Amino acid sequence: MELAREESSGDGEQEEMDRLTSAGTSHRETHMYRTHFPGMVRKKAYIFDGLGKYYIKEWDLAEGRGSEFCWYHVELPKGNQKLSQSAQYLIDVLCPPLKLQDILSLVSNGPFCGHVDGALVFRVNSHGPPASNFTFRIAARVTENSVITVSLGRVPRLGFSPMGQSLLSEIPSVESPSHHRGEQREGSGIVIREHVLEFLLTMNHTEEADNPVPKSVSNLVVHIIDTHVDHLQDVVTKLEIELDSVELELDKGGFALKKQMMDDRRFPKMHLNLQRLLQVIAHGEQVFPRVKEKCASKQWFAIEDINSLDELIGQLRRLKENVGFIANRVTAIQAGLDSWQAEQINRKLYYLSFLSIIFLPLSIITGVFGMNVGGVPWTGQKDPALKDGFRNVMFLCVGMLFLVLLCFICPALYTHGAAWRRRRAMRRSWSLNRRSFLKRTLGVQERGGYLRI
Repeated sequence: MELAREESSGDGEQEEMDRLTSAGTSHRETHMYRTHFPGMVRKKAYIFDGLGKYYIKEWDLAEGRGSEFCWYHVELPKGNQKLSQSAQYLIDVLCPPLKLQDILSLVSNGPFCGHVDGALVFRVNSHGPPASNFTFRIAARVTENSVITVSLGRVPRLGFSPMGQSLLSEIPSVESPSHHRGEQREGSGIVIREHVLEFLLTMNHTEEADNPVPKSVSNLVVHIIDTHVDHLQDVVTKLEIELDSVELELDKGGFALKKQMMDDRRFPKMHLNLQRLLQVIAHGEQVFPRVKEKCASKQWFAIEDINSLDELIGQLRRLKENVGFIANRVTAIQAGLDSWQAEQINRKLYYLSFLSIIFLPLSIITGVFGMNVGGVPWTGQKDPALKDGFRNVMFLCVGMLFLVLLCFICPALYTHGAAWRRRRAMRRSWSLNRRSFLKRTLGVQERGGYLRI
């Protein structure tokens, strides 16, 4: 009986293990169709035929065959989520076939370039809150027939869209004050509002529809890095426009505007954003040359794309210099505001010192004559000869006040007098030198010779 019970219990354990195994197998099979975080990330999948055409495909993370290659792109949300939450999003959409080490190499912070599980992985992920406009994250996993990229938020011009959806392919008409919203005039084309036109002017590139379709994986890698550099250039252009508008406001504004900017700490915040931007550019300068070196050893990476990577690296270095110039401008404006604030404080202290200088002698006089002791002049109220003591004290206070004001007026008068004497002496010396010069030149003309040295 005991042996039968043991056998039955062993069969129960085996059934439990089989059930867990089958559950795990079914979970792996349905993982491609079920997600724990539906709608949290945006996914795009393309397949390229290698001849200049592309098609949108399903999200199966399969590699291309022959001359075909696939591209899978994941956009992480720009929110206040932690880095571990972003890793969970990637695990949800990329595992399987990717492993945990692949996910960590794509989502971790800091610069990286190397081979992970036979694939080339590079990333430029900056530290900072994901919701900030100056936190950039772009990572890629490159193989011979597929590319998987991860970005934080939308990167302009990174994806592809049909040509008919491009705003730049339309004939525009700028919105006028008399033109009502949502109304189009006949024969004038699409109406572009002013804020849309300002946004287009800050772009260093065209829209997605004008992107050349890559014909190889190397073209696609260059396209990904190019869009990242253009994104940084867009941010720098917006900063320059914002800084120019702030300088104009400071030139036109008065005390209230400068006080508001000082209270809001606008320029220290802008300087901090510039430092974050410089950090991202420095990461790119560190990673992209290593990407070029590793890709140069690949047979499927074209030489023309190696030259394109060189140009992008040079563009990134020039962008770093431009950001340095903007940082110097911000520092100069902040220094001007600091000097203006110090001047305001010194002016208030000057007024306070002037009042203290005026009232200090008067307080001394009133303190002396307010003492309740004998022997103080003009304090004998019962003596008919000293009945005008209060008037005499007031006269003394007025005389002391006049003397204090005279101490302030005399230096100004002395300064004006010294300047007048200096100007008079300069005019006199100039007239004397002019006369002597005329005498010497006339003498030389009469003799017909040269001026003696």
